[in-house]
Amino acid sequence: MRSNILNRRGFLEHASTGLSSIALAALLAEQGLLPADDTSPIRPEIKPDAPLAPRKPHFAPKAKRVLTIFCSGAVSHVDTFDYKPELVKRDGKPLPGSEKLVTFQGAQGNLVKPLWQFKPRGQSGKMVSELLPKLAELADEMCFIHSMTAKSNTHGPAENQMSTGFTLDGFPSAGAWVTYALGSECKDLPAFVAIPDPRGVPQVGPNNWGSAFLPAVCQGTPFTADKPIPNLTRPPTLSDKTDTDTRDFLKLLNDEHAKARPGDSELAARVSSYELAAKMQLRAAEVADLSKETKAIHEEYGTNDKNKVKAGFARNCLLARRLLERDVRFVQLFNGSYAMGEGVGNWDGHKTLQKQYDIHGPVLDQPCAALLTDLKRTGLLKDTLVVWVTEFGRMPTFQKDASGRDHNPKGFTVWLAGAGVKRAFSYGATDDYGYQATEKISTIYDLHATILHILGLNHERLSFYHNGIERRLTDVHGHVIEEVLA
Repeated sequence: MRSNILNRRGFLEHASTGLSSIALAALLAEQGLLPADDTSPIRPEIKPDAPLAPRKPHFAPKAKRVLTIFCSGAVSHVDTFDYKPELVKRDGKPLPGSEKLVTFQGAQGNLVKPLWQFKPRGQSGKMVSELLPKLAELADEMCFIHSMTAKSNTHGPAENQMSTGFTLDGFPSAGAWVTYALGSECKDLPAFVAIPDPRGVPQVGPNNWGSAFLPAVCQGTPFTADKPIPNLTRPPTLSDKTDTDTRDFLKLLNDEHAKARPGDSELAARVSSYELAAKMQLRAAEVADLSKETKAIHEEYGTNDKNKVKAGFARNCLLARRLLERDVRFVQLFNGSYAMGEGVGNWDGHKTLQKQYDIHGPVLDQPCAALLTDLKRTGLLKDTLVVWVTEFGRMPTFQKDASGRDHNPKGFTVWLAGAGVKRAFSYGATDDYGYQATEKISTIYDLHATILHILGLNHERLSFYHNGIERRLTDVHGHVIEEVLA
């Protein structure tokens, strides 16, 4: 039997039905009555004349802002936060099943117990080592992920992955993604600030805070307490009034120029960036001026410590708190630098781990503990997510003919604190020796998905269309670690 769609009457009948369905769908969409598509990409609308204006999250957030503390060089988890009684018992013996094991720098020796004693901490009794005694006292505030894994055992690619989700160069940092999604509630400071260590920048440097293919306004602004944003100070020959009058006149010219070119988004963006720079000229100097803090605060952080590196890092920690309380959306604080060589200015303890960590531990411990304590005391911890990370872990063995531990991306520890996560909680585990994750194995994709979720963002839908691909921070991977959520 011939289909009636092939005759004129049948064709017109089907066509009219189809057109009316299209019209109905359009009307329902206009009135917001169609069911939401919960799988389509979400690309935030960025206003050219206000590219950092605050934007709504995808759902109700637990945190408004993020502080990441990145210890570059790869902190040894088995000497800090991941207690392994079996490693103590089998000290000096071979790692079972690892005959002829070769890792990043070569052959391995025997198992070596933690070089600092572990003790139970707080009401939870969490075991943390004596290397970081002041941070250990705050174990009840922390949510440990002991089963983290990385894709690379090389510092540069691993740093890239921890900060951007990808081991390769050319991808936006997590801070840039958050800025792209949410903008900023602070109108006179950058939305995203990176604070390098007093000794210098991490190995991949600006990759850690770059925006790559996201709008340039999303990239982090690097500065420290001792090296504020360059080129913001007014020349001494220029008076306040002259400076203000000049800016006002420039604004008048810009406004008239923009009126004659309506719809020029690039022009509007350029004007906005200059206006932000003018605002920062006043506010950035104020936020980096630590002299307004009390003597007790300076003593708590250790800003005047005789150890100049520790004092510099302490000032950076205090700067981080001052940025967060002014609603800077994302602050990235670095501990460790690669300008000084392997293990000298960072946590890369290959040859003489104990000697090096005895230097690095005190630099991190008091200032970082003071920052966490200060955030809690001021109430900022209620809506700030703190994330402590390092690019990978270290081996439970010593390297052959050395007194240090080689790289180990198969299992290591990160911890979170503050808004949206459980207190005094441990998730996942490595094996009996701390060699590789065996329980509830986690990835950096999962960590990033969880951070975005706490900020009210769906990591599977937050997207940017680039070179024919819908790009995400988590690529095509990652799951929110539901068990760590408060």
